[in-house]
Amino acid sequence: MIPEKVVARIAARAAKEAVASHSDTSAALAELAAPRASAAVDSGTARLGLTLDLPYPTDLADASRQVQRYVSERVAHLTGMRITEVTLAIEHLVPAVGMEHRRVQ
Repeated sequence: MIPEKVVARIAARAAKEAVASHSDTSAALAELAAPRASAAVDSGTARLGLTLDLPYPTDLADASRQVQRYVSERVAHLTGMRITEVTLAIEHLVPAVGMEHRRVQ
């Protein structure tokens, strides 16, 4: 059996990959905190929890679905486990470079 800590690290790395593929610029990625992950492993299955930042502006629902799908598939592929759940907590929305000082007019 793969330890929970290892599965969590794989999930965090997969989340970073997913956010990078969804972001338009590398400058926005540089401002994002590294995703954090937890895993609960039980007899060949895993439940994953992710805490991450997302670039702003973004479609939160679409970005969340893409991250969940990618992380689930990637962790399943790398570990051979069945992923039963991937929960997300979006901690911060990080404005794209140059947007932090803009105001709505």
